[in-house]
Amino acid sequence: MSGRKTVLHDLEQLYSQSGNQILVLYGRRENQSRELAREFCKGKKSFYYYAPEISVKAQKIRMGSEIEKYFQVSLTEENYDTFFKRVKSGDASKLVLVIEEFQHIMKKDETFWESILKLKAKKLYPGPVMILLCSTNVSWIEQEMPQAVGKSAKKLSGIVKMQELGFLEVARNFPDYNFRQDVEVFGIIGGLPEYLHHWDGQKDIKYNVCTHILSEDGYFHNRAMDLIRNQLRELSVYHTILEALAGGKRKLNELYQETGFSRAKISVYLKNLMAFDMVEKVCSFETGGWENAQKGLYQIKDTFVNFWFKFVYPHLSDLYRMEPDRYYDKYIAGDLEHHLNRYFRKVCMEYLEYLDSVNKLPLQIHKMGTWIGKKGNIDIIAQNSIRENLICLCNWEEPKITYEMCQNLFASMEQAKVSANFYYLFSAKEFDEKLVKMVAKEQRILLVDMNQAI
Repeated sequence: MSGRKTVLHDLEQLYSQSGNQILVLYGRRENQSRELAREFCKGKKSFYYYAPEISVKAQKIRMGSEIEKYFQVSLTEENYDTFFKRVKSGDASKLVLVIEEFQHIMKKDETFWESILKLKAKKLYPGPVMILLCSTNVSWIEQEMPQAVGKSAKKLSGIVKMQELGFLEVARNFPDYNFRQDVEVFGIIGGLPEYLHHWDGQKDIKYNVCTHILSEDGYFHNRAMDLIRNQLRELSVYHTILEALAGGKRKLNELYQETGFSRAKISVYLKNLMAFDMVEKVCSFETGGWENAQKGLYQIKDTFVNFWFKFVYPHLSDLYRMEPDRYYDKYIAGDLEHHLNRYFRKVCMEYLEYLDSVNKLPLQIHKMGTWIGKKGNIDIIAQNSIRENLICLCNWEEPKITYEMCQNLFASMEQAKVSANFYYLFSAKEFDEKLVKMVAKEQRILLVDMNQAI
């Protein structure tokens, strides 16, 4: 998966190469792949076609009509071979052919893909061409496209999934916010570019939640429900499972006891939710203490869906009868800090990845993850290729990182049967004086005040 700047850079690199290319670019609509493709095409000869969900015949009529109008040509046949013979850049430069929501064509008409392959092989338009196939149907691209293209998948120059913006990019959108406010935004709406445009960086967190989420005319008010409704059926089942997950029921058996649905049914619905990037299975970092780790855990992956089903969906009656600020004070203010622990850990992981990229860590990260134990957790384990470990503790919620918290970390490490070559203790608040004095004598331990670090 790639961020916006990385994708643009990769597209430019691909465009500059000789020969023809086919690249699939996909991701949720809110990641704004359409805007990115438009930005990439600036200053280049290009043809853009949006493929609506219509019949095979209507699709050909529409594309043919748009090609005739754009290139000022007359077509004698309605087929994709003919269409792609008539596209042109008008000079020696490479043409960029963008087809958005191309899956609407491929699902119904196999001749489309055959013509795309001919176009790449210079059997139709003889000039250089870069074919950019875009889609917002994540599930189809990941689950069904491999079978649709078959062995010809090797003809693709790449498949790029647009991901949400990372924390550092989110923070750049709100220059007036401090670190804690940036984490709050990151843990409430996530890093979808479209979402960030609808958050007021001049106002505080409570104002934004009350105005844009809790108010019935707010941009986010029905966003989570619409997302589910547009992609899935049997909403009552999905809503029930998502509410249980948001409420802390993370194991299959816990979901069974909470919902009353059969384990087999829950498994099928979880699989569907994972196909749409809404839920993910959580796997502990592999250590020698595998028997002490929790297994088979699930959590809501989509940041805003997680917030909605944690804080809003369980109390809809009060949501519709109370003023937003009263609702916020009653149901959100007290638990928001705890909810954000998970997202602060993500921020710390991203910070470690950044330090690793500029060679500022005591070891080079080969893999990184979290260990979730039956009697305690390890927030972050970063390991190099020879299994040396950097162990991290992340404190968002508590007033200080204390010596006792470190003792709990050591106990969890014993359960995990893992040792540390280095320790990083990340805090969004303060450090206990006793701990500061202890660390002064220990070079392997670094205290990181994240308010100053980022």
